[in-house]
Amino acid sequence: MGQTMAGGTATGVGEYEFQRFWLPRTHSRSTVRRLLTDRAEYGGWELARLRLFPDGSRRVTMRRRIIRVARTL
Repeated sequence: MGQTMAGGTATGVGEYEFQRFWLPRTHSRSTVRRLLTDRAEYGGWELARLRLFPDGSRRVTMRRRIIRVARTL
């Protein structure tokens, strides 16, 4: 499972960081579901886009909001 990390980008509503990766066709549907659920539950990621290709491979884009902490001093 190759992973490529991409930096954050600004949108109209807020700022998000994105994580993009490919899943080979050898991964079953239940394995992919478990992987995405774990990333969402424990990493704070949400599924932004999933593309299923004719050969069975998947391209996944997940995102999470960047939380900026305001300085208090």
